[in-house]
Amino acid sequence: MSMNEMEVKVNELRELRRMADELAGEITALEDSLKAQMTATGTDEISGPSFKITWKEVTSSRLDSKALKVAAPELWQRFSKQTTSRRFVLA
Repeated sequence: MSMNEMEVKVNELRELRRMADELAGEITALEDSLKAQMTATGTDEISGPSFKITWKEVTSSRLDSKALKVAAPELWQRFSKQTTSRRFVLA
């Protein structure tokens, strides 16, 4: 791939990312509007002819690995594992 081809692809990627950010903002604004309506009506579920929206509180439990490392470092060391990944960054 030539440098000109790389430049075209990088510019296209930048434009698509800009468009994705713009769409993400619009999606968030619409979601916030629907959530505000649900809050105003005091409901956590709304249904229509072609949709069903739920916005409910969910409780989950997760392991606090930082606290475990402080409280029981030998246990943390015994059950921790390293992973390796690659990160793609366009600057």
